[in-house]
Amino acid sequence: MNGKKTIGILGGMGPLATADLFEKITLLTKAETDRDHIRVYIDSNTNIPDRTAAILNGGADPVPEMADALKHLEQCGADCVIMPCNTAHYFLPRLQAMTKLPFLSILTAAAEACARQFPGRTVGILATRGTLAAGLYQQALAVQGVEYLVPDEAEQDALMRVIYDGVKAGRGPEVYGPVFRAVTEGMAARGAEVFLLGCTELPMAAAGAGLTAPTVDPTAELAKAAIRFCGFSVRTDKD
Repeated sequence: MNGKKTIGILGGMGPLATADLFEKITLLTKAETDRDHIRVYIDSNTNIPDRTAAILNGGADPVPEMADALKHLEQCGADCVIMPCNTAHYFLPRLQAMTKLPFLSILTAAAEACARQFPGRTVGILATRGTLAAGLYQQALAVQGVEYLVPDEAEQDALMRVIYDGVKAGRGPEVYGPVFRAVTEGMAARGAEVFLLGCTELPMAAAGAGLTAPTVDPTAELAKAAIRFCGFSVRTDKD
């Protein structure tokens, strides 16, 4: 695959979400041998402070540790950078100013997928309080002309428990599944027709909880965008 580009994953936010992104890049790349796959550099920097705490509560600035991981990816020779953390994209303008490498946005990839796959339908945004408070997906969906619905206060609290006390804590769907389903059922009753899994822990939570409503997985959409950027083909159901 001479002349093909490489991917740098600025990860660790969290480690399981980083592994999920790498797995999706591998599974979604059209390839018949090992050598048909993309070269991927991963810095799973678990020292990066919590992004939601930084946005909402004046917590430690995550950018210095993110910049350290970015430097390592540059030194490895990555041609683009992707981050398996939706909330971290709040800090993307600062990071992009530090490098000539292009960042591919999970927000843009997911919003474009919502518009393309579910035209005219209302998207329920499932995300951390930090992502919601910063309006990250509200803005991205508005650019694409997509109607959206955000969780109410109680639903936001419930989602934070699913993310932090469930998936990030390594607990199974028997712990967070009923809570997650209650959130989606409540939002569906208010008009949500499809759910945007806007935290990189939520695709795993949705699978574990047996969510049957239509969804958009930003991690998968980011993986597809990176595959195409690098000059490779995305595997389809026909392959």
